[in-house]
Amino acid sequence: MKILHTADWHVGRTIRGRSRAEEHREVLAEIVDVAADRQVDLVVVAGDLFDSAAPSAESERLVYRALLDLAEVAPVVAVAGNHDHPGRLRAVTPLLDLGRVTMAATPARPDEGGRVTVTTDTGEVARLALLPFVSRRAIVRAQHLMEGEAAEHEGTYAARLQSVIAHLVGDLDLDVVNLVVAHVMVHGATLGGGERSAHTIFDYSIPASSFPGGLGYVALGHLHRPQRIPAPAPVWYSGSPLQLDFGEVADTKAVLVVEAEPGVPARVEEVPLRGGRRLVHLAGTFEEVIEAGRRMDGVYLRVELDEPARAGLADDVRAELPDAVDVVLAPSRREARSRDRAPRRGRSPIELFAEYLEERGARDERVEGLFVELLDEVHAAPPP
Repeated sequence: MKILHTADWHVGRTIRGRSRAEEHREVLAEIVDVAADRQVDLVVVAGDLFDSAAPSAESERLVYRALLDLAEVAPVVAVAGNHDHPGRLRAVTPLLDLGRVTMAATPARPDEGGRVTVTTDTGEVARLALLPFVSRRAIVRAQHLMEGEAAEHEGTYAARLQSVIAHLVGDLDLDVVNLVVAHVMVHGATLGGGERSAHTIFDYSIPASSFPGGLGYVALGHLHRPQRIPAPAPVWYSGSPLQLDFGEVADTKAVLVVEAEPGVPARVEEVPLRGGRRLVHLAGTFEEVIEAGRRMDGVYLRVELDEPARAGLADDVRAELPDAVDVVLAPSRREARSRDRAPRRGRSPIELFAEYLEERGARDERVEGLFVELLDEVHAAPPP
């Protein structure tokens, strides 16, 4: 059985206010092409289809069109991530079912949708345990759902989630391909940089040993860097299909094509994706970054300037490099401003205003001159 594993689409994500809808349309079409070219038997999407719990109509069109296009190649099984709204996904589940897309929006008992069996077009059988993202607030309810008893006993988030996974996996059937599709943080994994930090802290993390060795493959979402996690079973994050933030500039985005058969650990191939713009970090003087940036096309830039702060500096950079979405001063320049701060007592308003501009990277003699004129008018005004 050949499986395509993708996750963390984050459709609707912008970069400093700029839409990335066209990039998402391009890269999702590329994923569909990979599925077709590799003739996969099953597609799994491990959560965070959307970037927001209240996606725009355009984002919904992109996601549902991509799911249905993938389903024309092979059956699709997806789970909700921490960015997705479970209620909204549940609302469209009956329609997705008609299009060969199985959606798990919330945790469920194995016999109520938490575990599904898929027979591929070639007659191969996969048994999938499905684990959408579970918040700390919802973990007690999820554990109670699985165990069927009052969850009054003590337990950490990790211990409770391990119990949920154990119930979903159950007794392994070595005559079929056993899979887990989950949106979860695992100990020792490497963050990509664009994840929501509140849901990647250690309190939300579980050990890789939570997944038993008899599993053929564990398809994870949540972290944006493709990576294998050392574990008794083959445990992989597929990562996001686009570079979503400047912490991901070094990442090569990919989907995973997995070859699995009953009772044997899966073999995994990373298939690089080329859709969407790359994110690039440039550092140096104004002249250096402008020269380097002019040689780049179709990228988003983060510019770090080794320049004295002055008003309009960022605007000057963007005038030369329209794709510079971040313009900041180099750390040494910021530190120098902080070290040079003088005591404020006994200093004139003009001096204090100049220091204020300096601290915010907006020092400019023209602005200081306007402040002096304003101060003169205030002093010259008659008392009320």
